[in-house]
Amino acid sequence: MAFDPRQTLLLAILVLFIGKYLSNEVRLLKKFNIPEPVSGGLVVSILLSIIYFAFELEVTFSMQQRDSLLIVFFTCVGLSSRISTLIQGGTTLLILLALAVVYLFVQNLTGVGVALMTGLDPVVGVLGGSVSLSGGHGTAIAWTEIFEQKYHINNAAEIGIACATFGLVLGGIAGGPVARYLINKYQLKSSSVEEISVGVENESKMNISVDSMLSAIFVICITIGIGTHLHELLVALEVRVPIFVPCLLSGIILTNTIPMVFKKIQWPTGTPTLALVSELSLGLFLSMSLMSLQLWALIDLAAPIFMLLLAQLVIISLFVIFVVFNCLGRNYEAAIMSSGYAGLALGATPTAIANMTAVTKQYGAAPQAFIVVPLVGAFFIDVSNAVVIETLLGWFGKG
Repeated sequence: MAFDPRQTLLLAILVLFIGKYLSNEVRLLKKFNIPEPVSGGLVVSILLSIIYFAFELEVTFSMQQRDSLLIVFFTCVGLSSRISTLIQGGTTLLILLALAVVYLFVQNLTGVGVALMTGLDPVVGVLGGSVSLSGGHGTAIAWTEIFEQKYHINNAAEIGIACATFGLVLGGIAGGPVARYLINKYQLKSSSVEEISVGVENESKMNISVDSMLSAIFVICITIGIGTHLHELLVALEVRVPIFVPCLLSGIILTNTIPMVFKKIQWPTGTPTLALVSELSLGLFLSMSLMSLQLWALIDLAAPIFMLLLAQLVIISLFVIFVVFNCLGRNYEAAIMSSGYAGLALGATPTAIANMTAVTKQYGAAPQAFIVVPLVGAFFIDVSNAVVIETLLGWFGKG
């Protein structure tokens, strides 16, 4: 059974409503700031798995609009980024990047350790480490052929996709409790006078008009257009980055130049309208990603994957609490970035943003975190990860 784009969007909206209901009614989800798309998406994916086992009916979705939503979201992040915040985050960015590179080794060694304990090829531990977790589905799929042909891991695709899939879920679950623990233990509070850049704290008090929405959509479309052409230029120069990266950059450039030149222009930076568009696009993206999980395809790999992911969850939780938080300054922004990095290391950049969004909606804005974490995730992780993977395969591979 295949859902077309309209039906897929309808279900994604229902997933968000389910997530909102669960977050309001289930105390545990609200207490630990579990993102609404994560809770709603998991419920729907489990229901679809039950349907598959009961009736042998496989439901598939049209994912065309999902990628567009991701581009819109990161464009909004760029348009929300003031240069003053970027400058303040320079040192923090370098520190988090260094920590992220170190953790790539830790993540892979954790995977190798579990693989050796369970009698698996240690190369499988690398596949279940930074290849599929920090790298995500794209990196896992890209490395599949090498693991199959050079290292003779015949089910490399299934293992990589399974780890990336459950990592996405765990990344969305881990971030909120980490931030809550740090904020409460150290009595941290937001010191920012800015509004939160993704989502709004009180929807009933939003000041959004037709004009503000039209203005935001106009600026977003212009920014995406510039970002698309920049991406084409980078491809021509053989620089491979996801298309949302130049769109994010275009947003940063425009939002720190246009309002200074045209001082009377209605620019969306810092407005509830742009924050609402950010939250909507991110929520729908994650809802589509999680509701489309084919959990039934992972049954045969359940035991080893469970052990591997449990170990990865424990290690990243300890790493962000005792290393990342302390190295980033032991303040409120550091707690939010720790929450985001937990999502990034286990899942993907959107998961990191969802974690930080859920926390800041309760505790207050953290503008620096929303710049530093996406930049680390979008720019540097993939390049660093490729080098680390090659290094670890050189250590443990027998191909």
